[in-house]
Amino acid sequence: MKRIYFIPVLLMCALMAASVADAQDNRRTPQVRRSGDRNRERNEDKALPELTVRAQQMNEQMTQDIGNSRWMRVIYRDLDLLDEKNAPLYYPTRPVNGVSNLCATIFQLVAESKLPAFEYVDGYEIFDEAHLIDFKEVLDRFEIMYETVTIDNRSRYVVNESDVPSEEVKSFYVKEAWFFDQNNSVYDVKLLAICPFIYLNRDFGEQRSPMFWIRYEDLRPYVMNTYIMTSNINNAKTFTIDDYFRLRMFDGEIFKTENLLNIPLNAYVPEDSIQFEQARIEKELVDFKESLWFKPDTTQLLATDKKTRRAAERAQKKAAKETVKQQQQPANEKQAKPKAEKSAPARSVRRGR
Repeated sequence: MKRIYFIPVLLMCALMAASVADAQDNRRTPQVRRSGDRNRERNEDKALPELTVRAQQMNEQMTQDIGNSRWMRVIYRDLDLLDEKNAPLYYPTRPVNGVSNLCATIFQLVAESKLPAFEYVDGYEIFDEAHLIDFKEVLDRFEIMYETVTIDNRSRYVVNESDVPSEEVKSFYVKEAWFFDQNNSVYDVKLLAICPFIYLNRDFGEQRSPMFWIRYEDLRPYVMNTYIMTSNINNAKTFTIDDYFRLRMFDGEIFKTENLLNIPLNAYVPEDSIQFEQARIEKELVDFKESLWFKPDTTQLLATDKKTRRAAERAQKKAAKETVKQQQQPANEKQAKPKAEKSAPARSVRRGR
């Protein structure tokens, strides 16, 4: 009889052991799945947020239409990020407390397919789908380490923060258009595109190479709220990257203007005269702005001002003399002795008789 009682006990133990084993298997299965998706979760945490509808609408409102301008001058500038005025775009070279420089921001946006980038073609900028870059080809060409991750049946190339060439990108090409909007009578400048340049050590020394072009209108929604420090004296971050470009706080040398031959300055100007040519172009931009508005003849204004000033001086002197004369007149009257009046001679009554 005792053996009969042991059989149910053994069956219950076997069932409990099986349930424990199933529970352990169920615990292990999610762990294996999470370990397989660890890269995906990490990348989603680091990914930049999607643009809101408000940010897109604000970007459209700030976009300047220059297609109908009656006058426009396209200028290419070279921004040296090691220059103090351009340093806000370069530092910090490594992310600090979630703050990255402009290159790291652009690189992350391009890697996440949120920012379209276009091939750098010497002398021409073509911003269409046929000239979109292959990000993998860019990473291989500049020997940047990356990891391939498949998300939603799509290959994505992930670059660690330590591998982003934010320190090697030391200059930017900036393409801008100076234009006159005759409909609103506005003379303004619009930033068109940006091209980062990477500096790599090669066999023949440091070599500078362009990476790709990006349209600033595509980048602006992501940097409108990115605050940067713009002064060594005031460490408060009061300006955004968009403010930095819109207020033209940067300093860049002109190396090319859009022309019929499509050649840079060094192709038709000697090396020792490039600075004079740059100054001449800058003066042309200022002179055109000054010529838009009517100004009276300054020589006539000066002559009129001189006549008015002399007449006012004469009137002031005359008034001062009259005031002094009026103040002195009572004093002279007090000092003067009254003259004695001559009385008529008295007639003698006796002599008249």
